[in-house]
Amino acid sequence: MTIEKGQPWGSAVERPDDLLVVDSDAALAAALAERPDRPVTVSAGDVHRSLGSPAPRRAMQRLPIDLITCRIGDRTVTTVTAVAHVVMRSGWWRGPIVAAVNVDHVGVWNVAPRAHPNDGRADVLEVSAAMTLRERWQARSRLPGGTHLPHPAIATSTVRERTWHFDRPLTVWVDGVRVGASDTVSIEVVPDAGAVYI
Repeated sequence: MTIEKGQPWGSAVERPDDLLVVDSDAALAAALAERPDRPVTVSAGDVHRSLGSPAPRRAMQRLPIDLITCRIGDRTVTTVTAVAHVVMRSGWWRGPIVAAVNVDHVGVWNVAPRAHPNDGRADVLEVSAAMTLRERWQARSRLPGGTHLPHPAIATSTVRERTWHFDRPLTVWVDGVRVGASDTVSIEVVPDAGAVYI
């Protein structure tokens, strides 16, 4: 059950003997996609950062999290699981940019300050292709503190699922890993599909 406002998130547990330790968002997503019931923790990456970068300890929290299923392509489809984010872009300085995020951070950037990894939705930011180079530079300088919003050239929303069709293929990055390019990308949030131990 996804988190509800005013309710505690997760449960206190002792560190499992068979705890798998991974060091990236992509490795966490792969572990949860392969075996959702296996206890797993992450020692780096954007999920780790968004959870406060906790140090290993004996008493832990088991936190349910949502996963994002990403389908890339229209005729030949590649399906990838994400825990942190799906980013579609041709570059940072021109063209459209779309980020569908499950956590607040993409690297050092606080892209979606209100995002939560267990709310059953992805926070989406869409940068207009018409955004000028100067505006992009200003927004980029504000990203670490999460003060780039609101901005008239950046649309925000929350979605459970969404499909984008672009005029030309954009490169798709899933949890920081380049997975291909396509003019059609779909995402679907799968609530409570995994858990992370911190």
